[in-house]
Amino acid sequence: MTDSWRVTMPCSRAKAELLKDDIGPLADLDPPPTLMTSEPDPAQPDIWRLDAYFEGRPARATIESLAALVGASGPLPDPVRLDDEDWVTLSQAGLEPINEGRFHIHTAAHAGQAPAGAISFRIEAGRAFGTGQHETTAGCLAMLDQLKRQGRRYRKVIDIGTGTGVLAFAAATLWPARVIATDIDPVSIEVTAENAAINGIATGRGADRVELVVADGLGHPRLGLLAPYDLIVANILAGPLIDLAPSIAKALAPRGTLVLAGLLAKQAEAVTSAYVRQGCRPVARIDRGDWAILQFRKRQSFRRGG
Repeated sequence: MTDSWRVTMPCSRAKAELLKDDIGPLADLDPPPTLMTSEPDPAQPDIWRLDAYFEGRPARATIESLAALVGASGPLPDPVRLDDEDWVTLSQAGLEPINEGRFHIHTAAHAGQAPAGAISFRIEAGRAFGTGQHETTAGCLAMLDQLKRQGRRYRKVIDIGTGTGVLAFAAATLWPARVIATDIDPVSIEVTAENAAINGIATGRGADRVELVVADGLGHPRLGLLAPYDLIVANILAGPLIDLAPSIAKALAPRGTLVLAGLLAKQAEAVTSAYVRQGCRPVARIDRGDWAILQFRKRQSFRRGG
């Protein structure tokens, strides 16, 4: 018998987006809660709902931390004990499938609903970011689809900050390439391996496989050995993208393609400037809500002024 509990409280859209990357002191719980955010009423786009699922009744201090994390005011909500059922499946029931270009992303609750001819991936919400529901991941899928439609070809691809692996899987299905999926979080690499098995994606070294590497940015000898890459996808955050600009640009082959995401639209200028200084030319952009997805092409030759 399970002992699963849910705490529900309102939050702003901005706070909901921040939870994708940082759950504060809740990350120290063993196990940490599963946090699900949703937009209950499209007519009120700034009023979102947070459902936090716990294994075991959460202490009052934990609920206080949750309220502080999302800026909720007023009386603290009481936790609700769930019936003896798979609460992860329950929490995912509200995650509707998404369609981006040729891609269809769904959870187990919506299996078998893919449009004819779609490339379908089953990606469950849970321990890693990147289910496809977030604007940044969905926008990256749309941009990869556009690159394929433009006739672009890639032989060596790296997905930095892979999360659930969905962008690496997308690249592996679009091009007969060697694909490397990296993340600083070992849990994300475990989740990516699980998702690869679910979706029939071969993992390991070599062409037509997705190689999994735990790495901080490009700071792993294996990644340097395989460079340069003719397609780099990095869906992380604006700060790390700026910090990594020299190493990412160095790892990108001349005339290679770079897709950057995880940045707010208001941060696009700063991120663009960092990569222009490294010899990358902006060529396309997709805006999704408050988020921007940027595409660059590395110049054939570039010499920094002294």
